[in-house]
Amino acid sequence: MSEYDASAIVVLEWPESVRKRPGMYIGSIGERGLHTIVHDTVEAAANEVLSGRATRVDVALTADGGVRVGHDGTHPLDLTRVLTVIAAGYGCGLDRRQIAWGGTCLAVTNALSTRLEVREQRDGTTVHHAYARGERITPPVDSGPVDGTVITFHPDPEIFETVALRYHLLADHLRELALLNRELDFTLTDERSTPPRTERFHHPAGLVDFTTRLGGDPAETLTVETEDDRMGGTLDLALSWTGGGGVHCYANSRPLDGGTQLVGFREGLAAALGRADLPDGLIEGLTAVLSVKLDELELEGATLRTLGNTPARACTAEAVQRAVEAWLAEHPHRAAELAGD
Repeated sequence: MSEYDASAIVVLEWPESVRKRPGMYIGSIGERGLHTIVHDTVEAAANEVLSGRATRVDVALTADGGVRVGHDGTHPLDLTRVLTVIAAGYGCGLDRRQIAWGGTCLAVTNALSTRLEVREQRDGTTVHHAYARGERITPPVDSGPVDGTVITFHPDPEIFETVALRYHLLADHLRELALLNRELDFTLTDERSTPPRTERFHHPAGLVDFTTRLGGDPAETLTVETEDDRMGGTLDLALSWTGGGGVHCYANSRPLDGGTQLVGFREGLAAALGRADLPDGLIEGLTAVLSVKLDELELEGATLRTLGNTPARACTAEAVQRAVEAWLAEHPHRAAELAGD
C-alpha cells in the first residue's frame, strides 16, 4: 500500500484552481457550462440595475467569438479583486431583489477565458484593464470614454468542448429575467450575422406578460404582489385559469422544480376552490407563474432546485387563498363557467 501524507496534497493557486477543475464551478465543460459563464456575467450586470446603480444591460455576441456585457452604471467594488478572487463580493450580501445565480462568479469567467477586458468608470475617469486566462496582463490605465462598465471576454477552447454560443439560448434567458423583473431592460445583439440582429427584452407588465407567453389569457389574469415579514420576502403571482401551462416557480429569479412555495400555492388554491364549492380539477387547466424573493434563500436537493424555506409555505397559501376567493367573489359568472355549470 502506498503511503499518503501531507506531501501528497497539491494546492492549486489562482487561476489553476479553476482551470484544472472547471466542473466544480460550472458543472460541465460542454454547451451548458459555456452558457453558464455568460449567464452569470449577465446576471452580475443585471444586479446593478436591480440595485439602482444602472438602468440597462447590453449584451453582444461579437464577430470574433467573444461576448460583451455592459451596463450604464459604475461598479461598487474593485473589479480587479472581483475578477481574480473566487466569489469576492458575490454570493453573500445579495438582497432579495437581486438574482441568485448558479454559484459561479466573474472570477470564474475570467479564469476560463483566453482574454477578458474591462472598461469602467472609476473616480471620474475611464479605466481599462485586461487579463489572459485569469492572469492580469495590463494594469488599470486611463482609457477612452465608456458609458458605464463593459466586460468583453472570449471563452477558452482549451477548456470548453465548444465555444459556439447559441443566440436563442441567451435570448430565452434574458427574456425570462426581464419577465421576472420588470425593472430590467436588456438588449441582445448578434454581431456574427449580417446585418447584426438585435432584440430588446423589457416587460413592464411583468408576470402578466409571462403567463400570456405560456398560453394564459391576460384579460382574466389574477395577480398577487405582497410582502410578508414572516418569510422575509415578497411574493408575486400571475394566474390565468386557462392555457394549461402549469405552474412555474422561481425564487430570487432562479427557476425551481418546486418546494414550499408550490406546496403553499396548491394548498391555498384548493382551499379557495373548496370554499366556493368548485372542483379541484380547475388546478390542472390553469397557467401560473409564482415568484418569491427572499432575504435568506434555502435551496434543497442535489441540483438546488427545490425551495426549503418553511415559512414560505404558509405565507403563500394564505396569500393565494385570499386572492382567489376575492377574484371568485368578483366574477361569479366566470367562476360558474369554469366549473362547467
